[in-house]
Amino acid sequence: MPEFNFNDSKNLLKKLTVKRIWNALKVVSSFQLSQWLQKPIQWGYPISVSFEPTTSCNLRCPECPSGLRAFTRPTGMLQKDFFKETIDDIHQHLLYLIFYFQGEPYLNPEFLDMVKYASSKNIYTATSTNAHYITDEVAKKTVESGLDRLIISIDGTTQDVYQQYRVGGNLNKVIEGTKKIVKWRKELNSKTPFIFFQFLVVKPNEHQLEEIKQLAKEIGVDEVRFKTAQVYDYETDPNQLIPNNEKYSRYKKGKDGKYKPKNKLVNRCWKLWHANVITWDGLVVPCCFDKDAMHQLGNIKNESFKNIWNNSNYKQFRTELMKSRKNIDICSNCSEGASVWKD
Repeated sequence: MPEFNFNDSKNLLKKLTVKRIWNALKVVSSFQLSQWLQKPIQWGYPISVSFEPTTSCNLRCPECPSGLRAFTRPTGMLQKDFFKETIDDIHQHLLYLIFYFQGEPYLNPEFLDMVKYASSKNIYTATSTNAHYITDEVAKKTVESGLDRLIISIDGTTQDVYQQYRVGGNLNKVIEGTKKIVKWRKELNSKTPFIFFQFLVVKPNEHQLEEIKQLAKEIGVDEVRFKTAQVYDYETDPNQLIPNNEKYSRYKKGKDGKYKPKNKLVNRCWKLWHANVITWDGLVVPCCFDKDAMHQLGNIKNESFKNIWNNSNYKQFRTELMKSRKNIDICSNCSEGASVWKD
């Protein structure tokens, strides 16, 4: 589960019900029992689900399959009716819904309608955006949708630095879109959404950490979070993205001059017990590191989500990661548990 500050946590607590608390207890206890017995036991259903509004994106970020147009899976938009059917099936157990996997959510014209529907089910909702499509009208509708958390990616405080990672992006649009959200939150006397600036720390922008905190304060953003960058070819870092400040790097340089991940892989993964990802076209995949949906555990257009959560594919995947996680490709570059810092 993502981290929360005090005000954000209060909003999450309002979403708790007896069924959701009981479900969470079952999930936590089954994960702990699985570690003790060294075999996968799964009770309950996901506490958190990521639902992908679209794979389309307006930017061309160098370490993003969507930005690089490098997907082997099709590009498309999540359909509202399909989304509603799925939420109707799982909402009683689901506490946290992330409207994001790949792509830019605001490109889906039905995105905020889906947020509003999930909010009507008293589910905590969050999304991550590059904020290029937040007009005044969209900002008002965002606040009215009941969205609980808005993560705005802003990886620089000047255009020349920002565009080195957010290729094709316009920093001024990000800033103006953020200001519109802040304005409408005040005008509508709303406590939501809680607004984050998420700053992906890479070598070109690591000198602007203090500047982004000042900018956030001036605009009225609630919190800044610094995130480490996932680099696919991290051994040699051909795009020169790994920062010099090791605190904000997922990798460390060895004596041979090559980088390797800081985190040691252990044969367990909390995400496989409490969360999962659903693509725009209904594929169920283990986590957000499976960006191209290569590990398909089921398709909710063919069977119910609850059946998939306990099917043989899921059981086999949980078994494999408990035996030899290092052999699972999407786990090799995982930074779970050590990739975000709050300031």
